[in-house]
Amino acid sequence: MRFVFSLGRGFIILLCVGLSSSFANAYSPSNKTISSLCREISNKLSSISIDDCEQQNLISSQQYTIKGRPFAYKIYPPLAAKQPLGRVLLMGGIHGDEYSAVSITFNWLDKLNQHHSGLFHWQVIPLLNPDGLLHFRRAQRQNANGVDINRNFPSKDWNDLALKYWEVKAYKNPRRYPGPYASSELETQWLIDTISKFNPDVIIAVHAPHRLVDYDGPLNAPHKLGKLRLRQLGTYPGSLGNYAGIDLGLPVVTVELAAAGVMPSDAEISTMWVDLVRWLSREMPKIRAEKLARVKIK
Repeated sequence: MRFVFSLGRGFIILLCVGLSSSFANAYSPSNKTISSLCREISNKLSSISIDDCEQQNLISSQQYTIKGRPFAYKIYPPLAAKQPLGRVLLMGGIHGDEYSAVSITFNWLDKLNQHHSGLFHWQVIPLLNPDGLLHFRRAQRQNANGVDINRNFPSKDWNDLALKYWEVKAYKNPRRYPGPYASSELETQWLIDTISKFNPDVIIAVHAPHRLVDYDGPLNAPHKLGKLRLRQLGTYPGSLGNYAGIDLGLPVVTVELAAAGVMPSDAEISTMWVDLVRWLSREMPKIRAEKLARVKIK
């Protein structure tokens, strides 16, 4: 069976329905390649063809999910004789059933392929949770272990609040299970390692479907990205915004698209991108200065 979601301007997404191991599981013979990952993504989302995916030349991290799928990313490095304003980590697909978040991140990869000017040093992760998107029956929010990755980050309040919040506030909703302990999941571990190594100045996380811009961290939030307006939702134990935005002091911009299965129009996607780059250009010098000041204080 297939569910068909309109993406506007003739594009569609087709969704085909049909105990965490060590982070060092990377070299099992069953591990998949980037090509096989692209094939699976294309079979799930018709907005992304196999060629579209393979032509991105995504890099395999040589670390893998519990189902053997590679964590894939792409780097847009500094250009010769041009100092970038800062480092930006852009990511989509932390929740596997937010199809539009994956599709729009691939769209923005195309924009960077055409227009990377060296203004920023980018690392892009189009799909953090491939096991959730490519779940054998239907896509799910959680990873293959049934853990909500966006509740599994080791925020300072995790031990005291994460499981208690899930039991009392989330009524043990399995979609929001934070895991047996902080950083229990391979996806969480890999992203934490990526943040440590890449050392971003700003993190952009694409989600759906709350139709807003959320923000955690110091300094000034973007007030709009296209039609999306700033409405800060607060943080949850184990969320990326809590861990990176509050504990690490990194600005975390959460782009909440209007629908999980319906993409904005091409014009709206471009407007969001332009607004995002303008905000980064305006705020990055302040962000870098504040970051440097924090380092000096330590």
